[in-house]
Amino acid sequence: MPSQSYSFALESYARVGVDTELALAALARVPISIHCWQGDDVGGFEKPNAVLSGGGIQATGNYPGKARTIDELRSDFQKALSLIPGKHRINLHACYADLGGRKVERNEYTVAHFQSWIDWAGALGLGMDFNPTCFAHPKADSGFTLSHRDAGIRRFWVEHCIASRKIGAAIGKKLGKTCVTNVWIPDGYKDTPADRKGPRERLEKSLDAVFADALNPKHNLDAVESKLFGIGAESYTVGSHEFYLSYAVKHQKLYCLDAGHYHPTEQLADKISSVLQFVPEILLHVSRGVRWDSDHVVLFDDPTRAIMEEVVRGGFLARTHIGLDYFDASINRVAAWTIGTRNALKCLLAALLEPTKTLRAAEIAGDHTGRLALMEEAKSLPFGPVWDEYCRRKEVPVGGAWLEEVRAYERDVLSKR
Repeated sequence: MPSQSYSFALESYARVGVDTELALAALARVPISIHCWQGDDVGGFEKPNAVLSGGGIQATGNYPGKARTIDELRSDFQKALSLIPGKHRINLHACYADLGGRKVERNEYTVAHFQSWIDWAGALGLGMDFNPTCFAHPKADSGFTLSHRDAGIRRFWVEHCIASRKIGAAIGKKLGKTCVTNVWIPDGYKDTPADRKGPRERLEKSLDAVFADALNPKHNLDAVESKLFGIGAESYTVGSHEFYLSYAVKHQKLYCLDAGHYHPTEQLADKISSVLQFVPEILLHVSRGVRWDSDHVVLFDDPTRAIMEEVVRGGFLARTHIGLDYFDASINRVAAWTIGTRNALKCLLAALLEPTKTLRAAEIAGDHTGRLALMEEAKSLPFGPVWDEYCRRKEVPVGGAWLEEVRAYERDVLSKR
C-alpha cells in the first residue's frame, strides 16, 4: 500500500502531465556502473597494501577501514548495494586482478585472472564493466604510456589494452550482459611541450593497434576517455577532449564524458546532445570536480541534475551508459558509495519526473515565459515521497536510515581491520 505522501505526490505530478509510476519503472531499468576503486583508494591487488597513485590519480585521506583484500572489497561493495535501490553493475580496473599471490605482468592478463570476479558478479546478478590500468607502473613512470617515444613501452601498453578488451568481451559473454571497456591514459607534460603533435600521432597509431580486432558488440563495447589535466600533467594532455572526440567520431567508438575532465566553467550536460549527434553511444563518468578533477562524491546538485535532465530530455537513455568515478578516502568508503550512487539515481529520477512534454510544447509554441515558469514550479513538486516510495519498493532503507546500517557495519566489520 503506497504511503499517503506518495499518493499526494502522484496526484501533484499528474496535474502537470507526469506519471510517477512510469518514471519509477523507467528508473528501475537503468543500472549504474559503480566503481570498485572507491572501496580501497585505487589500490588494486597486484601488490599487498598498494595505493596506485600516479598518472594524476591520488586518493586523499586516511579514514580507517579500507578494504585490504578482494574478499573485503566485495563484502563492502555488497553492503553498499544493500543500501542502494535497483540492480546495478560493478566497474573493475585491471589492477584488481585476482592473481593468487603470483606476479603477472599486465600485458599477460587473461580472463582467468578475473574469473572469481565474474563468478561473484554472476551470483549477485550484476553486470560488469572493465578498464585497462595504464598508470602506477614502472613503464608509466615517465608520465607516458600509449604515446611514449619508446616503441617497446608503447607496445607493452598496447598489449595490455588488447588483453583488457579480450577480458571485457569474455566478461560480457559469460555474464550475458554487455561489458563496456573504457580506455583512459594519463599521458602528458607538467610544463609546456615543444611538440604537441608527435605524442598525439603516436597515440592514434597505438589506439588503432588496440582496436584492430573487431569484437562482438553484444559482449564488449569500446569507449575512449579524455582528460583535461592531472597532477604532473598540468600543461599538456595528449588525450584531450578534442583528440578523443575526433577519434570516437572517426571510428564510431563510445565517447566517455567525465564530469571532472573539463574546465570548471564548462557544463558537461551541454555536450551530450552534440556528441550523440555523431557517435552511437556514450559513457558517462558521473563525478564532482572541486577546482580540479578531484573526484568528490556525487551530490544531488544542479550540475548532476543537468546531466540527467539532458539524457532524459533528448531521449538518450538507451544510448547512455551511466557510471560513477570518484574516490574519497576522508570518509567512510561504504557511505561514499551509497551517497554517490543514491544521488545519481535521485538526479535521474528527478529528470524522469520533469514535465518534459509540456515544456517542449511551450517551447515549440514560442511560449518561453510558460516554459521558464513551469521549469521553476516543477522544482518544488514533491519529489521526496516518490524517491522514498522507490526505496521502499526496492526494499532498501528510506531516507537517512541507511546511515545507521553503515555505522553498524563500521563498528562490527571495518573497525576491526
